[in-house]
Order: sequence, then structure tokens, then C-alpha cells
Amino acid sequence: MMMNVSKAILRSILLVVLVLLETAAAQSGELTSDDYERAEKMLSWNLSDKIYRADVAPNWISDNMFWYRVETRRGTEYRVVNASSQTSNAAFNQERLASEIARISDSDINPWDLPIRSILLNPALEDLQFQFRGESWTCDLQSYDCTVEKAGQYDVPMSVDFPDGQWATYTKDHNMWVRNLETGEDIQLTSDGIEHYSYGRNNQGWSRSDRPILKWSPDSKKISTYRLDERDVKKMVLWETKVGHPDPDIWPYALPGDTIVPMLERVILDGETQEQVWLDVAPGHQRASNCCGLVRNGEWADNEWSADGETLAFVSTSRDYKDVTLYLADAESGDVTEVFSDRDDIFFESNLVSRGVPNWRVLHNSNEFIWFNRSDNWGHLYLYDLQSGMLKNRITEGDWNVVEIKHVDEASRTILFTAVGIEEDHNPYHEYLYRVRFDGSGLELLTPVDAHHTVSLSPNQSYVVDTYSDFETPQTTVLRDGNGRELMTVEQADVDELLATGWRKPVPFSAKARDGETDIYGIMMLPSDFDENKKYPIINAIYPGPQGGSVGSRHFSTSRRGQAQALAELGFVVVAIDAMGSSPIRSREFHTAYAGNMIDNGLPDQITAMQQLAERYSFIDIDKAGIYGHSGGGFATAAALTQYPDFFKVGVAGAGNHDNRNYTYYWGEKYQGLLEEENGSDNYASSAVQLHAENLQGKLMLSYGSMDMNVHPGMTLLFIDELIRHNKDFDLVVFPNRGHGYANEPYNIRRTWDYFVKHLADKKPPVEFEISH
Repeated sequence: MMMNVSKAILRSILLVVLVLLETAAAQSGELTSDDYERAEKMLSWNLSDKIYRADVAPNWISDNMFWYRVETRRGTEYRVVNASSQTSNAAFNQERLASEIARISDSDINPWDLPIRSILLNPALEDLQFQFRGESWTCDLQSYDCTVEKAGQYDVPMSVDFPDGQWATYTKDHNMWVRNLETGEDIQLTSDGIEHYSYGRNNQGWSRSDRPILKWSPDSKKISTYRLDERDVKKMVLWETKVGHPDPDIWPYALPGDTIVPMLERVILDGETQEQVWLDVAPGHQRASNCCGLVRNGEWADNEWSADGETLAFVSTSRDYKDVTLYLADAESGDVTEVFSDRDDIFFESNLVSRGVPNWRVLHNSNEFIWFNRSDNWGHLYLYDLQSGMLKNRITEGDWNVVEIKHVDEASRTILFTAVGIEEDHNPYHEYLYRVRFDGSGLELLTPVDAHHTVSLSPNQSYVVDTYSDFETPQTTVLRDGNGRELMTVEQADVDELLATGWRKPVPFSAKARDGETDIYGIMMLPSDFDENKKYPIINAIYPGPQGGSVGSRHFSTSRRGQAQALAELGFVVVAIDAMGSSPIRSREFHTAYAGNMIDNGLPDQITAMQQLAERYSFIDIDKAGIYGHSGGGFATAAALTQYPDFFKVGVAGAGNHDNRNYTYYWGEKYQGLLEEENGSDNYASSAVQLHAENLQGKLMLSYGSMDMNVHPGMTLLFIDELIRHNKDFDLVVFPNRGHGYANEPYNIRRTWDYFVKHLADKKPPVEFEISH
């Protein structure tokens, strides 16, 4: 008995000692493992399973029916909605299905975590098809009897399927092939492809894939693709770290100012006859009419087939992104007709969302085409005559932007599209769905709730699934009819478990930009134990764009860029601000604010917004300002520490494109301009961070991945070389054999936390805290 009492007393004493030690550590300027564990709980992968019924991605199986999967408190549920009857039910009996899968496969199956994919549900809800462990299953939804066949025995990795699903297109030995997915028959469509002069080649320098780039005709007979000539394009090289001799990765990668760059030779391939029809047009540049890359939704962007597959419409963009031309090609003869040319003296955009589908459509039945440009400072739609190329009328106008065409109805001569900035006193980044007639009349708002909207249209556009939310209000998904009338609630997000963790909603704010007039917008993250009577260092989580911004999605989200909420937990105010020059969603003037001067990075706006916040909120210690970011955000961070050393005291810069002369010409030649020699220098030099290395005063930690094929590590090394030359202290973390996407690696996150805790908060971090993932 005495032994047990002694042990109990000893445990009590130890607990008291531990509490006293933790308290002493906090008072002495140390952060403890408990502090880091609290921050760790706010990492994206620890919060993603704390929100339910938020994400609804409709899979339409008829004009009035769709199914979706949704995360609930008991797991993943599959549901089906009948829009006509406005009912929602379980898509199938998950427990019976799990039992049958378990019986046949002799394995344990959780009905609320079904390991199935490639799901096909027929409109009658009679049977379900899916893949499980490499096999194709078909299950009767009355009896739940299932048949199993070997799945995809003729599937081709990295291929593009025909619209009819019978054939797949792929490349082998630099040539284009198709395979019959039912019989396994392979047919070679080209035979003259060679290395660096190959068909459908998907090498954009900063991005590579073995999946070919092409566009199938609607009748699954013809392929629009190209032969990419990169034979004399200069190479980029990376070296794999390993024991023994390193292996090189060498590939064509054009840089700004290169005299020889990749060129596209357009060709139409006939999948049935194996004929090649070369288009009678000069080789084109490896460009799309909006950012970024050549692929949209798995297809070659800026290509559009007529319904009968006889005519191909395509848009070609000049190397400097200023000139775009619409062509029509005869798919049989290869004859090409120039229809229309447009120009933007800074750079052209056909869609204001990164990787959005270009907003032009050819209307073959009425001999018209719809065009998008920003000629009056705002992105709008115009109707043109297809034969003459002459303007018939404006379709939209005003100080607002069309974002994306969702559907064009030639019969009713109406367009469904998303837009921003129309509704007064609403957030200018919030997207809404509208309808308008070809003649510009009858503009209608179809999603009226004051929030940010994501929509899915039924195949015949009779119904709209509308998910809306904002930074502070979780997602609601509703079903609307084609006129925007709300029919039923599909899902309402459940965030109770999220809020129970102590997670705080971001605080949205607006401020004035550098000009003192333009409104800019951002969000502020605060720690869960926030005390307005305390002082907090402020850290800017930056991504400058110009194809996007720091804030990211306007929907409700558990996490933000750079794991900002987790960083805030360590005793910081973290802000994300969309500065001038950062977002195409605003006006052309706003978007191009620092075109040709990329080192600007919107930093003057970031600084003035942070200063305004400090005036507004006394808990912000503006004398302790930090900044961090990855990729373009790494570039902006390094620029901040060298351009504004009196303001930014600490920075963490990852994988930065610090000198765009060494980054892909796809990027620099759009946003900085074509490289031009100027008095022994060039127009890129002033935006090269390493040439400002002597200005560094604060604490800067750099990092890069040694196999980063997007932003080559050489740019960081150029900066390091100049920092050494100027005898500047800095810190460096190298991630061997990592590509561009190491930002969310636990080690990188922990080192970032340590750096700000030590150098901005002036506290001691716990030693080598290990983040779990």
C-alpha cells in the first residue's frame, strides 16, 4: 500500500514539475512541443477529415439525374438525385455491395470506404459498373449479384481515349498509334517521327508528360494534333543524386531570347484510313491563348471541331502572346482560311482563369463566332460574322468580367457564363452564373446568393447544381432549374468537428493599393488562442501570380496557401493578399500593373496593406514583418528581402524563379516581354534577384529541389553565388531528388516554422520537432 501511495505521489510531483517547466519555457521565450503539436493539428491533412458534406461533384447520367459521392461522419456515401422529382436517395445499398465484394474477393471491405473506381451507374439504377483491384465488376442493384472480368487488358498507359471509348491514342517511338480497347489491335498512324521531332509530344519545357496532346473529332474518326519540332532547341539538364555516377535528365527547354524554340506543325490524322492531312498553315508557336500550358480538360486547347468532323477551328497565338488568329481548316484537304485576328499590346487572354477553356466558340450553323477580349479594360464577349470576320454586336459590356462560357445554345441564341463584378457591393472575386442573349439583351442572374459559386449544368441545361460558400460560410449545394429557381438543398456542409479543434475562420479584409485608390482584398489568419491585448508578428504568405494570387479559392476551406493557419498557431498573424498584378479576375489594368517589371511582384501593395492592417488592429506588430512563398512566391520573397529590407525582416523562399532569363520562355516572354538587349544589358536584368543581393539585411532561408524540372535550381544557385560574393549571411535547405512540389513536406514545414519562431518571434523552437504525415 505504501509503495502504491509513493508512486502516486511521485507521479503527481512529476506532473507538477512538467507543468512548471512548460510554463517557465513559455515565459523564457521558448516554444514547446505542445505548441508545435497544436500547430500540427492545423495542417491541411489533419483538418480535411473534420468537414463533411462540403464537396459535391455531380456525375450526370441523364438530363435529370446525377450521382455523387460525399464524405459524411460515417464515411463515404454515394447518392443519386432525381431533379424531376426533386428527391435524393442512396445510389445503392453500400452494405450489400460491400458484402458481395468481400465474398467474391475474400477480403474485408468497409461499406463506408468502398475501394472502387471508374464508376458507371445507368439511369434506370439497375446495375453498377466499377473497377476493383484491376478487375471490372458489374453488379445487379436488385439482387446484388456481381460478375467479374479482367479489367483493361488492352488499356494503354498515358493514352487519350476516343469520345466513343472504343479506341485509345498513344505515342510510341515518337509516332502516334491507336489501340482498339475491345480487341487489343494496334494501328500505327504515323511512321516518320523521330526524337525531338515527334507527334503529339507533350514537352513544354517546364512541364512534360508521355500522354500526347490532341483533340478527337466528335465522331471519333479524326485527330487534331501536331508534330513538335524541337530538334535544335537548347537543352536543360538535372543530375539525380545517388551512390555512384549520377544519372542526367536532359531535355529541350527554351529560355527567353532563344533564337530556336519549339514549333508546332499541325496535322489531322484519320483513325480509320490512317491518312495524314497536313494543314496549310505556317508552323505555330507552342502557345495557348490563355495561361497556362496547351492542355484543358485532357484535350489540346484552342482547337474546336464542327459537329460533323469536317471542319477544324483553331486559334494560333504569337510568341509574344500579343497576337491571336482564328483559322478554319478543311479536315479533308488541309486548306486553311484565316477568319479573324486580334491583338493586345501587353498580352492577350481568352479566359481569366488559369487553365480555363478559351472563351471563343465557332457557330457553324449560323456562320458566326463568339469572341472574348479585354479591349475596353474588361473581359467581354462579342459576336462576329464567320465569313467576313466583321463585328455584328457586343454581347456583354460593363465594368466587370466574363470568366467562363459554360454553354452556348444556338437554337435559343443564349449563352450561359460565369462572371465577376456585376453585383454591387459584392466581393469582386465571387463568381456567379448568368444567361444572356446573343444580341446582349436579357442578362439574368441565375445564382443569386451573395457568395462564391461553382456550378454544374445538366446535359440539356435544364438544371444547375450550385455549390456556394465564402471564407466564413461553409458550402451549401442546391439544385436549381434552368431559370435559377431553387428546387432543393442537395447538401449542407457540417463543420462542427472542424470548429471543435479550435480552428478559426480567416478574417476577410480590404485595403487600398499603392495608388491609394484601388481596392485590394485579402484574408488574415489568427491563432486559436488569439488575445487581442497581445502583440503578434505579421507574416505574408505570398504568391504573386500573375496568373493567380495569394488568396486562392474564394470558397470555404480548412487550409490556405503555405499551411498559413498552422503557422499562425505559433503566435503569428498570417495574411494573404491579392495585390495589383496578381489576378486576371480584376480589370486588365489591374492584372497588368507590373507587366515587364516582374520583380515588382505586387510588393508595394503588400506592404501598404499590411501597414493599413496594423493601423486598424493594435495587436499587429508591424516592426516584425516576415514573408514566405514557393515558386513565384519564392521569387517574391527573395525580392521582398532585397527590395524592401527595412520592412521585411525575415523570409523563407522556396523554389523561386529568381531570374526569369533562366526560366521557361513560356512564362517570361508573356509577363516580362521578349528579351531585348539594352546598352550591354537586357530588359530582364533589373528583375533578376541576384543582382540585388547586396541589399539583403534580414534573415533569409532559401530552398530548392535538386530535380526541379519546372523552376531549375540554377536560379537559386545564381542568387547564392551573389550572396556569397557580397559576404551575406543566409540559410539554405536542399531537397535531393525532389521536383517542384516539396513545399508541403513535413521537414520543409518544420524548418519554416523554426525559422520564423527563432528570427521573427525571437523565441527558441523545440529541437527537431517531427511532423507526422
